[in-house]
Amino acid sequence: MKYALVTGGSRGIGRAVCIALAKEGYCVLVNYAKNSKAAEETVRLIEAEKGTATLLPFNVGDKNEVDAALDVWEHAHPGEYISVLVNNAGIREDNLMIFMQDDAWNQVLETNLYGFFYVTRRVLKNMLVKRYGRIINIASLSGLAGMPGQTNYAASKAGLIGASKSLALEVAPRKVTVNCIAPGFIETDMTEDIDPEEHKKRIPAGRFGKPHEVAAAVRFLAGEEAAYITGQVLSVNGGLHT
Repeated sequence: MKYALVTGGSRGIGRAVCIALAKEGYCVLVNYAKNSKAAEETVRLIEAEKGTATLLPFNVGDKNEVDAALDVWEHAHPGEYISVLVNNAGIREDNLMIFMQDDAWNQVLETNLYGFFYVTRRVLKNMLVKRYGRIINIASLSGLAGMPGQTNYAASKAGLIGASKSLALEVAPRKVTVNCIAPGFIETDMTEDIDPEEHKKRIPAGRFGKPHEVAAAVRFLAGEEAAYITGQVLSVNGGLHT
């Protein structure tokens, strides 16, 4: 059995990624922090397509929760390992920097950037031992181009991109690849408060993207054919930023 862990897999891009990887034959570990009903729906959708999935709840920004959950999973699956990791969990707490509170800054970085560190460090060891792995980090257009009102979010995603490029150099000799996908405006819960009409005219493709379009990029980078691609950022943004 091949295993893939998708953090923040209960909704939106995370759910689409879980479904896409399940169709590639992975047993998908659907991570979530709080929304168990949404995560259970992701598992149901996968099983309806004859795929395999299981829930793995923990808060990516809490090192103790990450370690405890993965310890339990590893003890229950001796000799097996997670060969694909998709660091998708992320939050937004937008505000102009002059008005931004400490909590808004800290919580976004804890989830979006520290979460990558806690989960990846924990999963990476077995990838290196087995000499195979795929780490795919969901960054953002904000991490490449910036966005007013998102200094915290942009900082977390730009940090994720820099960390991914450095890690890619460290682990390439062990046949582990590390890449980022940087979505633009995608129709998810995270963009529900954004007026599409305000932004569509800025997007050359003339529309917001769909979660499955991001998932398709993940599926490619997770595959055998992407073995020579590492340290890269693949933008999925309708041409908004190149």
